[in-house]
Amino acid sequence: MTQDLPTPDYANNMKLIGYSDQGGRPDGVQVMVNKGHAIIGHMFSDGFSVVDCTNPRSPKPVAYVPAPPNTWNIHLQSHEDLLLVINAKNMFASEEFQDEEEYYKGKLGQKVGTADTASIDRNWTAGMAVYDISNPASPKQIGFMNVEGGGVHRLWYVGGRWAYASVLLDGFTDYIFVTIDMADPTNPKEAGRYWLPGMNSAAGEQLTEDQARAGLHHAIVHGDTAYGAWRDGGLVIMDVKDRSNPELIVHRNWSPPFGGGTHNALPLPDRNLLVVADEAVLDNCADGIKHIWLFDIRDPSNPVSISTVPIPDDADYINKGAHFGPHNIHENRPDSFVSDQLIFATQQNAGVRVYDIANEYQPKEVAAFVPPKPAKLMDRRPNRVNVIQSCDIWVSKEGLAYVSDYNAGLYILEYTG
Repeated sequence: MTQDLPTPDYANNMKLIGYSDQGGRPDGVQVMVNKGHAIIGHMFSDGFSVVDCTNPRSPKPVAYVPAPPNTWNIHLQSHEDLLLVINAKNMFASEEFQDEEEYYKGKLGQKVGTADTASIDRNWTAGMAVYDISNPASPKQIGFMNVEGGGVHRLWYVGGRWAYASVLLDGFTDYIFVTIDMADPTNPKEAGRYWLPGMNSAAGEQLTEDQARAGLHHAIVHGDTAYGAWRDGGLVIMDVKDRSNPELIVHRNWSPPFGGGTHNALPLPDRNLLVVADEAVLDNCADGIKHIWLFDIRDPSNPVSISTVPIPDDADYINKGAHFGPHNIHENRPDSFVSDQLIFATQQNAGVRVYDIANEYQPKEVAAFVPPKPAKLMDRRPNRVNVIQSCDIWVSKEGLAYVSDYNAGLYILEYTG
């Protein structure tokens, strides 16, 4: 039986081959694919789901794992038989963040109460859960790393002994960088940490910026170097040769004058390039037009911005509603499609875009896919509009792109360029 597929608002060199509403929980954030199964963290459905995509033209939901009360499982990482899942305070269900600007502006630790824990009422689970996914359709929790604070936001793990996380810890103004020893997956342990000067409020440090959200979104690690996307704090490159004592190589920030929200920093080591995406976080570009930047990192201590990718212009996305601009880029994980020529990115209400960066000084858009309006709005915050918000993207070695959305389910796309 042929599946009825949604009709895109716009498509160029990308073909929709499969779709899933994720078992009636179409809200998705980070997506990983392991042994033909897509594993998707939920933004509003409080947990994560597994969708059997061994036949990508007929994906079938096979598991849903609920989160602990008041807890987010929005981000996750899988490698071989292990799945790592974040546990953090469910920010978008909290009264203080019903206006999303409150989440994206200012010192998050102070707003959550973890920067000063004297009066905090902690009703969530904070840490990192480890699952055995030797059978990905049936995840089994085997370990947990507890943290004192708001919890873990996003992870980087591609196998081996070390994982890396952004963590909101008690006494800090926002998320910092933490290394995790995975030698015993049933008992992961924090090994080291790095933060920007001023973030350790418990030690009396003070940030100079009052409004900027200087907090780590996450870092991508290649060899002994971690490339950290520090939201309104910009780019932070760290030496992690000693996992117990990460050290700063360089800190670069272009906010202001640009709008901040640095979200991904993807190294392309064979070309000495770094692809850096700034996330659009406010409706109708209230935080400005955001860019995906290319940096020359021949000298890692002096990254130089050399170009930006084209801004989608096939429709009036600024006034379409909700967020327009980058959210995630495909991160070249070793179990997936790896390229230093093609960059796959989500642009939220402008869907998915693919960029040819063979000429790093003149990136070109070579493919696009904009899904239609979501069937229903999963976002329960007030004043949200029912507009596509393509969120995360994972691309298989065969060139199939698995794309999540805050409201609209899982899209499986074939790049035909």
